[in-house]
Amino acid sequence: MARLTQKDMTESEQRQLKTLLDQERKKRGRTLTNAENNRIKDDYIDKLMKEREAAAKQARSEQKKNKFKPDANATYEWSANTHVRGRR
Repeated sequence: MARLTQKDMTESEQRQLKTLLDQERKKRGRTLTNAENNRIKDDYIDKLMKEREAAAKQARSEQKKNKFKPDANATYEWSANTHVRGRR
């Protein structure tokens, strides 16, 4: 999976990142250096990527589990499985 960038984040995630940066700046009582900014951003991005990967893994397992479960409400439709021009 490719590294997540700020452009790829949702608006709420971007706001959360800015909040984290502001909190860190207030805690230190000065502006943050580029290294400190980048470290905080990288840590947050790593956390987001882990959360997204876990959600994707969960979705894949659910999809795999439901793949072989027939839909009780669906009926079999012969015309959907036969070719329009007949067998060749």
